[in-house]
Parts: sequence; C-alpha cells; structure tokens
Amino acid sequence: MYRVWNYISSYSLLLIAGALLALFWANTHPESYHHFVDFVLIDNFWIGHLDAEGGHYTRTLTLHYLVNDVLMALFFAIAAKEVWEAVILENGSLRGKKAMTPLIATAGGMLGPVAVYLSLAALLGIYETVSRGWAIPTATDIAFSYLVGRMVFGAGHPAIRFLLLLAIADDAAGLIILAIFYPTAELAPMWLLLSLGAAIAVFVLFNWLPRRMDRGNQLRPASTWVRQKLSFWPYLVAGCFSWFGFQEAGIHPALGLLPIVPTIPHADRAFGIFAEAEQYLTDLLNWIEHRLKVPVEIILFFFGLLNAGVEFGAIGAPTWLVLFGLLIGKPLGIFLMGWLAAYPMKLGLPEGMRTTDLVVVGCVAAIGFTVALFVASVAFPGGPVQDAAKMGALFSFGAAVISIAAGKIFRVEKVN
Repeated sequence: MYRVWNYISSYSLLLIAGALLALFWANTHPESYHHFVDFVLIDNFWIGHLDAEGGHYTRTLTLHYLVNDVLMALFFAIAAKEVWEAVILENGSLRGKKAMTPLIATAGGMLGPVAVYLSLAALLGIYETVSRGWAIPTATDIAFSYLVGRMVFGAGHPAIRFLLLLAIADDAAGLIILAIFYPTAELAPMWLLLSLGAAIAVFVLFNWLPRRMDRGNQLRPASTWVRQKLSFWPYLVAGCFSWFGFQEAGIHPALGLLPIVPTIPHADRAFGIFAEAEQYLTDLLNWIEHRLKVPVEIILFFFGLLNAGVEFGAIGAPTWLVLFGLLIGKPLGIFLMGWLAAYPMKLGLPEGMRTTDLVVVGCVAAIGFTVALFVASVAFPGGPVQDAAKMGALFSFGAAVISIAAGKIFRVEKVN
C-alpha cells in the first residue's frame, strides 16, 4: 500500500518531543517557560497579537504568534492539499459513494463530542464559562490516529483507509470551524478580497495563462519556463498577501494559505495522504509539499514546545469535558452515524470491515492532540481555563490504550 510510516513517525516523534519538553519545563521552571513562550520578537509591528491601548491599535510579534499564527500556516497548507486532492481529483478518496459512509461517520464523530462536552458543561453549571471550547474535542489528530490504527488493525486492513478518509474529512471540517467560529479580532471581511485577489492573480498569471499559451505545443515552453525560472516564488508572494488578508479580516491567519493551495499546478492523480510515491510526481504542488516536510516537522516540534507546557495543577473541569468529549463522544458518534450510513441508508462498509470495527475506529479517532491543542489556544484566552482544556487534549493520548484494548475485546484481526 502507501509507504506513509516514515513520514508519520518522524512527524509524530518531533511533536511528542516538543510536548514532553514543554511539560517538563512548565512544571519545573514555569516562570522561565512562560517568559519564553511570550518572548517579544518585535514590538509595534505590522503582524502579531493585536493590542488596544487608549483606542490605538498596535501589533506585537511574539514567539508564540510566530509559530502558531505564521509558521503553522504551512502545516495547515499541507492538510489543505490532501483535502483538496481527495475532493477535486477524479479518483479522490472523498468523491462518490465510496466516501459517503466515512463522511457520515465523520459528522457523528464531530456531533458526538460537542453533545457530550456541552451537556456535561450544563450539568456542572459552568456552561457560560467553557461553552466556547465546544470545538476542541471535535478534532482528530491524523498522524497519531494513523500510528495507533496501524498498531491495532495492521497496515493492510480496510479500516485503516476508512480511518484516513474520516480524518481527512475531519480536518476539512475543522478548518471551516476555525475560520467561522474562532475569529481572532473583530471581523473585517473586506480584507478577504486581498486573499481572493492574490489567489486569482497567481492562478491566472502563472498557471492558467502559461497552459493557455502552450495549447497545441507538446513541448510546453511557457509552462516549462515558469516552472524552471519562477518555481514556487509567485505562490509564496501570493501566500504572504493572502495570509495578511486573513489576519486583517480577523480570521485565524494560520489558515491564510488555504486559498493559494488550489491555484498551484497539480498532477491529475494522487497516491494518497502523505504517500512516499508522490515524491516522484513532478508537478509543483507535490514538489512543494515534499520540500516542506522537514521544515514542518521542525515547526511542529516548536508548536508542541510552545503549546503543551501546562502545569499539572491546571487540571480542572474543562480537562474532563474535553477528555470525555473525545473518549465517549467520538466513538459513540462514529459508531452510531457509521451504522446508520452502512445499514439503514444502505451505503455499506468497505469489504473486509465489520460493524464492530466502527467502535474501534471511533476509539482511535479520539486522539485529538495536535488540532485539539490548537483549537484550545484560540478558543480561550491564556489562563486557567485554557490550560485545563489543553490538559484534556494531552490526556486524549489515553485513547491509544483504549483502542488497543478495544481491538482485543472485539477480536480485530491484523492485516499487514
């Protein structure tokens, strides 16, 4: 099948290393850790956290903003690339009837955690305090879920493909939720015209126009010249404009590269998420993705370092809301909606996948780590509630143990 193990392993190990270092640092020298996280790189700058003093607005570029809002845009661009391939390409994994059951199960895997989170918040009488964090347990960490899923099912089990489809759809929905429900400032949608204009301009001038000029010429001189001489630079410039447009529009700027990804020339096929085989495709989008592999791994190390540093004393009610939303809401929602799609709706399950496998897939998908941490950092301001919610995201690693146990209970047969 697809050789994704090396990619996911290196991605995961650096992220875990950053998170473990953050936990150790925050619980041994919390003052120096928080000083590091909030270290000011440039004060009164044109990008950064928005500060209002006496009606005058300024921006401060901190190390945390640089990683979470600027550099993480590259991580979300890679996620967007995989989602876009799955939806647009003729053989995309999220097209047609074959994708319907995972898509419907994904809806359950998002609605279930929200229902559990908000219901428990209401029962505990803290709804007003924590309701803004409803989206935190909707996240599925695609890398760690794949690692655990492979341990439980084996690389060749059809449930692995089902899990990947579910995780891709979850990522797509998560991007939409971030953009709509978690603005970083007062919305100024007119600024999105800058992002739209940058995307249209770079597509027309450096993708559509060269191909138009090459019609009827098999040597494709214009497209070749653009690729060899200009490479990724026009898209980088357009990405900067688009990112700035998102920041000024009040939408989380880490999503700022999303309008640019579909404008980059792409082959008419894809081998699958993080597939090693795609390094042999010569189109510009795959070339960019594989050149970003190492930088994004390093970025994720710093993301873990700057976001996972929570003192163990921060454990509180939001911790359990996030954790129960993931560990209970995810498996329950995925099973119920997956069963509904497979049987009453007669969409079926992949050949070789049993109904009970839906329960195990739901347990594996309950690992929220990376995206859950990210959403927690934007859902709540820095402080006890945010720290407690982050602890829930970290504790979701417990889903790995539950998944292995569920695999044993439901007698999953590994397929390698």
